[in-house]
Formats: sequence, C-alpha cells, structure tokens
Amino acid sequence: MYIIRHFQAKDTFPVIHLASNVLTEHYDPSLFSYLYETNPWGFWVCEFQGNIIGFAIGIQFQEKTGRVLMIGVEKVFRKKGIAKSLLQQLHNEFQQKGFTKIELEVKTTNYGAIQFYQKHHYKIVEKVPHFYQNGEDAYIMELQVQYH
Repeated sequence: MYIIRHFQAKDTFPVIHLASNVLTEHYDPSLFSYLYETNPWGFWVCEFQGNIIGFAIGIQFQEKTGRVLMIGVEKVFRKKGIAKSLLQQLHNEFQQKGFTKIELEVKTTNYGAIQFYQKHHYKIVEKVPHFYQNGEDAYIMELQVQYH
C-alpha cells in the first residue's frame, strides 16, 4: 500500500538519492533541506514498505501562484497513479492557500511529462530557450485554478 505523507527530515537522503536517479537535472543536496525548512507544506513523499518511492515539491511562486518544482517517482513504480496522487496533494495545498494559478516547467523533449500535465489540464504558455543546465529548452505550463 502506498502512503502519501508530508516530507520529514529523515527523508532527506532517500529523496536526494531518488532525485538523482529519476531527474535529469542534478540539484545541490542542500536545496532539499532548504525547501523543507522554508516550505514544509509543499513537500510530499510517497512511501511503500518503508521506502521512499516518490516525492513532489511545490512552492508559493507569486502572491496567488503556486509552482510545482519537482515530481519524481522510482521507475519501477511509474504508471501506478503515484505521480497523479502527489500532484493532487500539491493541488490541494495550493487550493487551501487560495492560489489562482499553478505553474511548472518541463523539458520540451519530455513528452511523457508533457502529456501527464496536459491530462491534468495544464497548458503550454511559453517556451524558454536554454533553460536547463545542459542547454535544453523548457516549456512553461500553467493551470488556471477554478474554485466551485
């Protein structure tokens, strides 16, 4: 059974290890501690049998805008709804904060991620040349939040 829960300090090294395995960008390990300390509400993990198999990080980007910084899921656990659950958890947090827009960036060549976000109603709004460390371009995708 998968458990989605808030990140805890003890999750730091497992998340860093997972991020280095599943994300193409390489981040300074101190970034994860910083994001947890400054933004604990937006840092979530998925645990399976005591192991961290996925994580998501969201932050407040502007006054009414949330930003999905990272979502990563261990390769063998993909296509099981984990990324969807993590994204939904971030959406719930953003909604509680009253955000009206959610943004993220994705490599223009990451077709799987682009389709995933489009399936969740994100739209490409901009292309940013040379956004990533390796010079690849990014799409900025956004979701307008509607409250009922």
